[in-house]
Amino acid sequence: MLDNLPRGTICIEDIEMGMSRHLRKEVTDQDIEMFAQISTDRNPVHLDDDYAQDTIFEGRIAHGMLTAGLISAVIGEQLPGHGTVYMGQTLKFLAPVRPGDVVYAEVKVVDIDIAKRRVTLDCHCSVDGKKVLIGEAKVLAPSRKFD
Repeated sequence: MLDNLPRGTICIEDIEMGMSRHLRKEVTDQDIEMFAQISTDRNPVHLDDDYAQDTIFEGRIAHGMLTAGLISAVIGEQLPGHGTVYMGQTLKFLAPVRPGDVVYAEVKVVDIDIAKRRVTLDCHCSVDGKKVLIGEAKVLAPSRKFD
């Protein structure tokens, strides 16, 4: 996994408009199998080559929520980071992610309410520069006053 900054916490007092963080991760067959096991979503479009070949995707695809989980990783590890509490997330899936794809997941601060410790983040994932997922997250950021 490759990202642009070390893990940790950015407190609400230090978050700025336009601040962004990202990571890159190759989605492997093992990732898909482990996600199926954990989520109990064993839809054959994710796991069975023969079945998936006859779908509109013409091959296996990763679970959409596996891709969305990379957004969660950026939020929980980098921006705001450790101590962040998810309040909500919208997601729109634009294209499939396939085994072997390298997903670029990025979040960017688009609104800050310091008094309520709330941060709104524009989120997207892309593969080879093409967006595969877009959305918006609302989170409660940690504060030096409380943590």
